[in-house]
Amino acid sequence: MRKTSMWRLVAALFALVLVAAACGDSDGGDADSAADTETETEVTLAQSDESLLDTVQARGTVNCGIPTSAVAFATQDANGNWVGFDVDYCKAVAAAVLGDADLVTYVPLTAAERFTAIQVGDADLLMRTTTWTQGRDASGDQAMDFGPTTYFDGQQLMGRSSDGFSNSSTVADIGGTSVCTNAGTTTEKNVSDAAKSAGVEFTLITVEDFPAAMEGFIAGTCDIVTTDGSGLVGEAATQEANADGDWVIFPPAPISKEPLGPVYPQNDSKWGDVINWVVFASIIADEQGITAANAQAMFDEQDALFQAGGEGLNAEVYRLLGGDGELQTALGLDPSAFLWSISAVGNYDEIYTRNLVPVGLTRTGSANARWTEGGLVYAPPAR
Repeated sequence: MRKTSMWRLVAALFALVLVAAACGDSDGGDADSAADTETETEVTLAQSDESLLDTVQARGTVNCGIPTSAVAFATQDANGNWVGFDVDYCKAVAAAVLGDADLVTYVPLTAAERFTAIQVGDADLLMRTTTWTQGRDASGDQAMDFGPTTYFDGQQLMGRSSDGFSNSSTVADIGGTSVCTNAGTTTEKNVSDAAKSAGVEFTLITVEDFPAAMEGFIAGTCDIVTTDGSGLVGEAATQEANADGDWVIFPPAPISKEPLGPVYPQNDSKWGDVINWVVFASIIADEQGITAANAQAMFDEQDALFQAGGEGLNAEVYRLLGGDGELQTALGLDPSAFLWSISAVGNYDEIYTRNLVPVGLTRTGSANARWTEGGLVYAPPAR
């Protein structure tokens, strides 16, 4: 017992000597290292707490990734201005976050470029006909977070009636043909899987972007072109090369599900919540009859009802537009954020009707109809 106690005493004294020597280090190396480590940890935590929302608000512009060209979704008009369904949602985000729909820097991106642009910070979000898939939502090189679906689409093919194709043709009819599409998209695998299932073989020709795929189809480099059905409808409606109406889209039922919507960096819930609720606000506005033309008047009307005691008040409309109980502040936005975004570009139906209906993409009877009319367009409540 006494021998064991003596060794414990020696060990304790030795430990004290080591501590004293470390504290007496004239360079203060260990102390400085500890302080540096603590400081670095604090900086790292501070950086991880900062959201892209803070960056965008400090910068004063939204860098919005869009297609290089997609009829009705993102194209340039005769004056070089970007217009389209996706472009309008870029504007809606800018209006909500910065109070001005024009504070957008458009970043045209090919399918192959789009995810890298998000990862390296060249774009704050994508409004770019991008399909939400499990692989893209999971961890990995393409890991992204996805917002609400703004357009429910599905892949189809387009050929010529003069080549024997019709609107009732199927994937089984493409055996022995060449098919053009753009690289880096879900369309490559979808059409290959569908052809394999149908027991036919074809030649796949991939190009940089869909406009190049259309050029190949028009020039006869390929017999068929494939992408989301909305893209084919837009091209068939606007291309002069189809003036004789020779182009046909098939099969009647799409060969895939293509939910399209906003994409943003993974694990930034503050920024993601803002993007999500800009979209949801446009859908709720559609449900509630709030339009670009009447948004301010509806807020004023609801505010008057609230001030008078609340009889007849539509509480959801009042909250959404910035009245009592609003939740925009909790998102890091001005209470009037959604009033601004709806006033700038309108509700979901206005955005849809302005851009997609002219090329033949109607909501009635489609998945993009209101949920009360048999469609899938639905938003959680603003409460």
